[in-house]
Amino acid sequence: MRLIIYTGKGGTGKTVTSSSTAIKLSDRNHKTLLISSDPAHTLGDAFMLPNEISENYDIQEVIPNLFLLQVDPVREINKKYNNLLSYMASLFIQKGLDESISYEIAMMPGMTQLFSLLKIEEIMQDNSFDAVVLDMPASGEALRYLYLPKLVGNVGRKLMGLFGLFSGFSKIFQTFSAVSVPNNISQFEQDFFDRLKSLANIITDYKTTSIRLVANPDSFSIENAKRALMLASLYGINVDLAIINKIWPATSDNASNASDAYYTKWSKFQRIKVEEARINFYPIPVREIPLHQAELAGIELLRLNANLIFGEENPAQIFYQGNPLSIVQDAKNKLTMVVKVPFTEQKDFDIKRVSGGEVIIKVKSPTGAVANVLPLPTIAYDMKIIKVLLNSNNLSISFERTI
Repeated sequence: MRLIIYTGKGGTGKTVTSSSTAIKLSDRNHKTLLISSDPAHTLGDAFMLPNEISENYDIQEVIPNLFLLQVDPVREINKKYNNLLSYMASLFIQKGLDESISYEIAMMPGMTQLFSLLKIEEIMQDNSFDAVVLDMPASGEALRYLYLPKLVGNVGRKLMGLFGLFSGFSKIFQTFSAVSVPNNISQFEQDFFDRLKSLANIITDYKTTSIRLVANPDSFSIENAKRALMLASLYGINVDLAIINKIWPATSDNASNASDAYYTKWSKFQRIKVEEARINFYPIPVREIPLHQAELAGIELLRLNANLIFGEENPAQIFYQGNPLSIVQDAKNKLTMVVKVPFTEQKDFDIKRVSGGEVIIKVKSPTGAVANVLPLPTIAYDMKIIKVLLNSNNLSISFERTI
């Protein structure tokens, strides 16, 4: 079973690319599910579905072997965790807040993104499809929540053991409220972290999951794609393809009027950006897709776009598999951990050793600092970090046992 995740800035053609990929997979007899959690119902627009279908939040078949699912995270939370949400809201209602406002506050930051991802975990565990294609929301924050399960999977149990994510929150407010804490909150926490850990394992399994970058030939979207590649590498998630959409056709240098000169200039600029992308993303393959003469909507136009992207190739294949993390034992008392982190500088990193068997790598980025917790092999438990060096996009952390 394959999970293919498309990410990119808004307007780059991410939904069209996701839809095209799903159609190509279904045409090759892969039972395929295309998922979006975008509240704008972009899948309905891409497939030109009537409103009563595009606003349906159940899995529905649109052509043979192709199924669509528009995820509503609030609906998912209400359906599976309504007791917890109602309890959280009741604490605020007790203090005199309006009921609707209380429910909004009870939805803690990030819950909608997390529960969208947990829906994917549920589908992957069910194993009813050959391939799942995820159209990620056009947001830098959405990317962070894609990597969050990896982080939470490492530290969640410790947090729960110390004070509990939800039970700690509940006990604080119970002091000021007559509403009792539901008995199932501890069980909810355990199930919640178990599912996040399962999701993290799915996302970091390169044989199952690939992230694919979607960009336009301009500086902003390519920089966004570079940041996504950096984050994916840091968290050990495989990026196997980059797609550059909406490329102007080549034009003649002999422009006969101002309009021709304008488009010639843009065409040359885009060509430079495409070549920059090829250099930046190497050795990840880059596919170039021209700007179409009409809006890509409807199954036949999406199928045409799929053929431009993949030709006769199977979209389910893994187009590239890197090695984002490796551990080398240099000698009996020495060990080096190498993490691939492109588009960074040495000064961007803050490395800390925690407990005995983990190291935290924190790296600055244009959208804020991100961190990953990496487990160490048993042999490194009593070793100290002696050197950190960034060279050719590879961060080397050297450990040595001191006597």
